[in-house]
Order: sequence, then structure tokens, then C-alpha cells
Amino acid sequence: MKTFTLDVDYACDFDLFGLVSSSREHTLAWVLNRALHLRLIKQPDLIFDLLQKGRLVISNYLHATEHHTLRLFRNRSADASALKKPYLAPDIRQYDYLLQINAGGAGLLPPPQLIAQLTALPEVQLVSQFDPNDLKFKENFLF
Repeated sequence: MKTFTLDVDYACDFDLFGLVSSSREHTLAWVLNRALHLRLIKQPDLIFDLLQKGRLVISNYLHATEHHTLRLFRNRSADASALKKPYLAPDIRQYDYLLQINAGGAGLLPPPQLIAQLTALPEVQLVSQFDPNDLKFKENFLF
């Protein structure tokens, strides 16, 4: 019997930034709210049940307007996990938080200005922009 596999290529049309910060997630969300004039609100945790491998619980915050959506994710699972790599994006596990920006027309700031503004915050040690299409686990950002 022939076996067919479904190979789907997703186009990710959002900006993704990795943040290194030793701050707690609610503190970082508060700092981003003040610095970028946002209203990041804690959402229910994202839960990924990975068959027999284990469970991934990701804490997230959301700011949504009619023009753009901004999400702040903790990259590491909030629960103790049996997974070898308990990260939302294992490719970039050295980053503590991930910032996903879907701009439907009017974005917040151009990426270089946003990186400069985030880097200027004392709670953020490092910021980098990533092309989500280059990530191996980009499906984790599609919901």
C-alpha cells in the first residue's frame, strides 16, 4: 500500500523578535505597555499536547487593535515538561521571550526603530529580529 504524506508550506506574514530578559513575564509586559503605549493583557496559556512526547504550556499576552496584533510569548514552557526541548521556538531557545507583530496596514514602528527602543529598556538585555519562515517550528506561531 502506498503511503502519502501531506507537506504544507505556511507563509508567515508577521514580524518576530526575540528578547533576552531576566524579568518576570508580567513585569516585562508592564514595561512594554509603558514604553510602546500598548495594552498587553494576559491571555489563557497556550497548550500544545505533543502526542506521547509531552505537553508544552506557553504563557502569552495580547494587544489587539483593528490595525495590528502584538503578542508576547514566554519561549520556555511554564509547566515542568518531559520534552527534551520545552520551548515554543527551539531554534532560538537562547531568547527568553518572543514578540510577534501582525501588522494589517499600520504597524507600530519600523523594525529598526522598535529594536532600538526595546534595547534601550533596562529590563531587556538583547533584541533580535528573525524571519519566521526560516524557523523549523514556525507552525507553533500559527493559530
